[in-house]
Amino acid sequence: MQKFSKQIVLASASPRRIELLNELNLDFTTHPSDFNESETSLPAKELVLHNAIGKAQKIARHYKNALIIGVDTVGAFKNHILEKPKDREDAAEILRLLSNTTHSVLSSIAIINTNGGKMVTGIEETFITMDRLSEEDIYGYIDSGEGEDKAAGYAIQGKGALFVKRIEGDYFNVVGLPIFLLRKMLKEFGYKNWF
Repeated sequence: MQKFSKQIVLASASPRRIELLNELNLDFTTHPSDFNESETSLPAKELVLHNAIGKAQKIARHYKNALIIGVDTVGAFKNHILEKPKDREDAAEILRLLSNTTHSVLSSIAIINTNGGKMVTGIEETFITMDRLSEEDIYGYIDSGEGEDKAAGYAIQGKGALFVKRIEGDYFNVVGLPIFLLRKMLKEFGYKNWF
């Protein structure tokens, strides 16, 4: 297999994203972006796209011949954007909101070719139906610490799966990196070295 001519850089420090890319044997490096995600007035789809592009652009200036991958993930329910909980009570409020409902998880990927500036973006949406959660469920889960740094306050790949009644769409999107979408996007830049 011929080596891909460009460096691939993930503009993230997310352990879940790094683990997923490692499992795919993707040859990449990480360069976490310090893009300021303070914009909160946008609807969820626009917000994840804005953040993914911002993360990728912030890192792109440091590389000459690379593909920079920016990713952002949020949960959304009605008019609420469900980001990482700020504290214990915020986590409880988020889980109460999700109890016995269906919410969506949105991820956006932005890939920038630093040699020429071509950018490709995409958005994936997955629907999650949660079981009815008791206060004991909610605080037991919060006390486990698992949901502290997760969008929507839970991890589907961990104990959070105990509350998921149904999933419609890309499971890996909920983990934080829609792999199928990423493969399609990298293909646009000529990347084929998966096997």
